[in-house]
Amino acid sequence: MHFAIVAYDKPNGLAYRMEVRPDHLKHLESLGDQLVLAGPFLDAKGDMVGSFMVIEAASQEEAEATFRRDPFVARGVFDSITIKPYRIGINNTKK
Repeated sequence: MHFAIVAYDKPNGLAYRMEVRPDHLKHLESLGDQLVLAGPFLDAKGDMVGSFMVIEAASQEEAEATFRRDPFVARGVFDSITIKPYRIGINNTKK
């Protein structure tokens, strides 16, 4: 089953996001095929202000545990986090 996280950074958090980002990217790489897709939300200037990720997990609890291990979550980059079951309806990510 797929699960999505929608997370928004703390206000004025770009510098801290960038500090934590190398560890976040290593974490995403460690997920292998469990990671379906990931990327940042951008503000009007093109700066990163949040994240959207989709992973495969057996349960809500497993998904939450996986997301909690992400350095962006564990080190407090995000101000708000929502984790929900997610179904891919249309997949044009190859564009």
